[in-house]
Amino acid sequence: MVTVSVCMIVKNEEKVLRRCLDSLKGLYEELVIVDTGSTDSTKSIAMEYTNKVYDFEWINDFSAARNYAFSKCNMEYIYSVDADEVLDEENRFQFKILKDNLITDIEIVQMLYVTPLEHNTTENFEKEYRPKLFKRLRTFTWIDPIHETLRLDPVVFDSDIEILHLPINNHSKRDFGIFERLTANGDILSERLHNMYSRELMISGKDDDFIKAKEYFLNSLHMTDNPDMLTESYCVICHTFRIEKNEGEFLKYFGIANSEYECSELCKEAELFYRAKNDDERATLWKKKALETYPVLNSEWDKME
Repeated sequence: MVTVSVCMIVKNEEKVLRRCLDSLKGLYEELVIVDTGSTDSTKSIAMEYTNKVYDFEWINDFSAARNYAFSKCNMEYIYSVDADEVLDEENRFQFKILKDNLITDIEIVQMLYVTPLEHNTTENFEKEYRPKLFKRLRTFTWIDPIHETLRLDPVVFDSDIEILHLPINNHSKRDFGIFERLTANGDILSERLHNMYSRELMISGKDDDFIKAKEYFLNSLHMTDNPDMLTESYCVICHTFRIEKNEGEFLKYFGIANSEYECSELCKEAELFYRAKNDDERATLWKKKALETYPVLNSEWDKME
């Protein structure tokens, strides 16, 4: 049996923290909770479950907070948890089996992250593998009988454990604020963050969020030749000019985008553009095309009415 540190970063999670921690009872040897500035009863609730509660000054960097939290862990494996996650009884049982039988050569265990549709307010797929359990100290191993080299890729195991993601609040405003600060100096985001920013906008962004993001995505057209990033940028740009009722700029960018980066989200923007002009014939044609074309942002565009 391996030993496990449950590791969390939290802020103002009084409504869900007990639910999460109760679902984890009996599954760990150590519980580490790092608070990033709660103003509610989150810390006092955390102290009911562990004396390893630490403060970390929030610097708009989730990685920094998680790295600090990981540094406080002492067990063989670290289970990284968010306060709005829950393990039901079946998956608690599966976790115990995993813990009792885990081969220590495995360095990362992925679990299925399940977000019911009614809770899917940001960038999440309904069900996807995510790395959740991490070996705290990594052992490097020499491989190959000749011209030997170190194995650098981690040993990853995809488990059948399903984690229920049950948020009660939409965190998109917090996320958009961080994205706005990251892009303020004009630098391009990584491919992964670029995708997540555009996808989160298309799922839960309000008009003001798009308007604030417009300059960044316009600039990104000139800063990358990555076709996926260009498609994402055109989706955000066209949506923004549509809600701004800037017909000339919408048609300009839509024309460029649709000739090279056709996707269902862009077709949906055209449908809504013509619907607003009471041109139902062309709107219907673009709606049909949207249904026949692949989505690139998993943005539930058919709900963007």
